[in-house]
Amino acid sequence: MPINTKIKLLKKQALKPDIIKYTCLAPEIANKTKPGQFIEIKVSKNIEPFLRRPISIHNVDKENNIIEFIIQVKGKGTTLLSEIKEGEMIDVIGPLGEGTFDIKQCKNIAIIGGGIGIFPLFELAKIAKKDLNVYTYLGFRNKDLVILEDEFNNVSTNLTITTDDGTYAKSGYAIDYLEKDLKGLNIDGIFACGPLPLLKKVKELAEKTNIYTQISLEEKMGCGIGVCLGCAVKYKTETEDTFVRVCKEGPVFNAKDVEI
Repeated sequence: MPINTKIKLLKKQALKPDIIKYTCLAPEIANKTKPGQFIEIKVSKNIEPFLRRPISIHNVDKENNIIEFIIQVKGKGTTLLSEIKEGEMIDVIGPLGEGTFDIKQCKNIAIIGGGIGIFPLFELAKIAKKDLNVYTYLGFRNKDLVILEDEFNNVSTNLTITTDDGTYAKSGYAIDYLEKDLKGLNIDGIFACGPLPLLKKVKELAEKTNIYTQISLEEKMGCGIGVCLGCAVKYKTETEDTFVRVCKEGPVFNAKDVEI
């Protein structure tokens, strides 16, 4: 069960001018977190803004009761969050999301992400690398936006970096390199997070190859606990189409089951 608690900000690190990593002491959350889950953060001590901000959990150190998350500063909420100082407490609810990454039946997995959508994939890669072969594909628009390359290299059997404009590493789209490598690597699980166009391509690939595939969805969330229904997406069952909540039943789903 998620809890409402306060976590202590131990360290802030600017990864890019507008991207910040937060390292927090959070024993109650670190102990429960599974790859793919997120937290809802109260970004201000005042009433405004009223809604919390959903932020993916990037990394967990259960032994030292640490969680890390990364934000891109782009609106009022994240701007307020960026002003929190080291040593201060942050009001959060978490860990949230019943739909998490599941690698139990896999031996050789592919992890694919794009842009800031790569953040929740790190914890998955780190855990998977202990027992599995992990082939990671990360796509960015250009060289200036490449991030966390060393970190993912450390938790991957092989890492492929692509840039849309060819200014760094391999030129083109990460999905094309993954599709090309599928036969040779004997991949039995694909796990993705990133912009919607990428997820749609991953879903198409899953349907074409019949490889077990999970995708982590990002939707605007009002409450983050399944009450407001603001993040509902269409979901297929054996008998009918229904709706599920990204914040509650997700954010991770079998790619074949959701319409995006």
